[in-house]
Amino acid sequence: GTYVLAGSQEATLFRLQQVDKQAARIDLRTNVPAIDHIGQSDAQALSGLLASGQAIRLQGYLSAADLLRARVQGALWFKGRGLELAVDNIMLCTGAQQGLFTVLLSLCQAGEPVLVEAFTAPGIKAACAQLRLPMHGVVMDCQGIVPEDFDRMIRATGARIAVLTPTLQNPTSALMSVERKQEIARIARRHGVWVVEDDVYGALTDSPPLYRYLPDFGVLVSSLSKTVAAGVRMGWIVASAPLLERIDPHAQSAHWGVAPLCVAIACQWISDGTAHERAQWQTLEVTRRWRLAKKLLGAAMYQSDTPSPHIWLSVAEGDVSLAEACRGAGVDVVPGDVFAVKSTTINGVRISLTAAESALTLKVALERIAGIIRLDKNLQERACSR
Repeated sequence: GTYVLAGSQEATLFRLQQVDKQAARIDLRTNVPAIDHIGQSDAQALSGLLASGQAIRLQGYLSAADLLRARVQGALWFKGRGLELAVDNIMLCTGAQQGLFTVLLSLCQAGEPVLVEAFTAPGIKAACAQLRLPMHGVVMDCQGIVPEDFDRMIRATGARIAVLTPTLQNPTSALMSVERKQEIARIARRHGVWVVEDDVYGALTDSPPLYRYLPDFGVLVSSLSKTVAAGVRMGWIVASAPLLERIDPHAQSAHWGVAPLCVAIACQWISDGTAHERAQWQTLEVTRRWRLAKKLLGAAMYQSDTPSPHIWLSVAEGDVSLAEACRGAGVDVVPGDVFAVKSTTINGVRISLTAAESALTLKVALERIAGIIRLDKNLQERACSR
């Protein structure tokens, strides 16, 4: 079926943008990985598959052997995240967004409360809205959700499900410490709450997933889209075997939609080390761009000291809209209220550092934003006192 998005701010993030070379605008809205214009792994992968005589087979549906290979390679990929997984703990999906939707569809009933971060990704908000799951935001600090408020919200709402991004949270880039993850796991286990973890940015850090401390009540969803290649639409759902059996009736029909070509490329890249190399390059590029942002924006950046592909820039509430000021300077960013679970007057924006075509383009954009804060006395004072 076909769905038409309403004219909301969230919908604009997924709209194709018209290129206006005269306007010299820089779009830093969409969270996409940086592109390596020098690397040749894309061409090598495609030519290798064609040379191997697989062109005809890749025009069909996935075979049982393809699915098994994708799960085996998934186990290898997650080994780099510090997880030792059996194939029975891994299910294929077409990407993290589809995986998240499948998990929520399987575990929740319409109208059931879901706990999320107070500021959460548009994809999570969209999935909950489509499934008619009311969201309840948990108070956050620089490490993500606050344990005491997580415990309080579980008691207050009776929620059985929480959807969290413990690693480089979108939009704030908050990173949970190991101690925080262990505390969240203890609270979830004590209340019998399932924690669905979005780990799409995990491979950009050496921080272990929360799932490592909550395998009995955890579900981990990830893909290669943010760390290896956005166009390789393949991901995994990780959970205990009994829980995957519960999810499987829905995922069975969904994972046939994974393109055999994507599976072939992803599996080849994981097995020969290319995926790891691309993730390493992405990590280095993210670090390079994050340091540039830190240099130009300084104290206005609200986040941990771990480099992230996106940053949260906020100033105190007031009459001056930071998002509007950025747009006026020719830089498109995402207003903070797009991520808010409750109505808010927060004067903040998310800036996607890797959306810029190059580090040079990013530098131009960040200099414009820094100039806004520097020249506008009200914004400058609020940034320093936030």
